[in-house]
Amino acid sequence: MIFEPQDFLAKLAALVPAPRVHLVRFHGILGPAAAWRPLIIPTTTIEFAPAEGHPAPSRESVDAAAVECTEQESGVGRHNYSWAQLMKRVFAIDVLQCDRCGGVMRIIAAIHPPDTTRKILDCLGLPSRAPPLTPAARDPDVLFDQF
Repeated sequence: MIFEPQDFLAKLAALVPAPRVHLVRFHGILGPAAAWRPLIIPTTTIEFAPAEGHPAPSRESVDAAAVECTEQESGVGRHNYSWAQLMKRVFAIDVLQCDRCGGVMRIIAAIHPPDTTRKILDCLGLPSRAPPLTPAARDPDVLFDQF
């Protein structure tokens, strides 16, 4: 097949997956939230082999570690994380920690209507509008002439 350059690029671009999209999707009983999934997915047993120069771990330490892991996982059985949990997981920032005393803060309310948000910010003397955007340069060479 012979393509024009633009047609070839269009065909190639159609094959590129969208960013942050899984290439394999499971549905039905293999889906991630299926209730019967644990019944058909095999579990693996972890075998510990001692590394060079390191003693083999004792069975008690492995059992204790397994108990700690199951205790941690049992509390986090859901997949919908709050905004604060996502910030902590992704950026390692605890947004609910007070800057002054180090205590735990809690979210009292979330203000969504823009009119209410604007009134609150104006009352506090904070800017309620985004700063104006500077217009784009008409000639790209103008940007490089400054250097």
